[in-house]
Amino acid sequence: MNQHQDHPVTNYADLMVGDAQLVDVREPHEVAQGTLPDAVNIPLGDLANRVGELDTDRRVVLLCRSGGRSANAAQFLTRSGFGDVFNLAGGMLVFAAQG
Repeated sequence: MNQHQDHPVTNYADLMVGDAQLVDVREPHEVAQGTLPDAVNIPLGDLANRVGELDTDRRVVLLCRSGGRSANAAQFLTRSGFGDVFNLAGGMLVFAAQG
């Protein structure tokens, strides 16, 4: 069974190679306050219905406020057949604190 990996949000750019998909799983009002460049917003509650928008053959990098929702999303995606999944540990809270 596939497993996701945690990766420090401060080094997220290291994961954004090739055609990696960056997904912010927060609610739209949270994303409106700021997110990472090129992130696509698919709220965690919508992920099961929108999983078809993601390519199982490409890396998926997941972001949220603190890393909890994105970890749940990562578990869901690995159970759904995605093989290259990363959770950005610490989320936007840590990213914002780093300046």
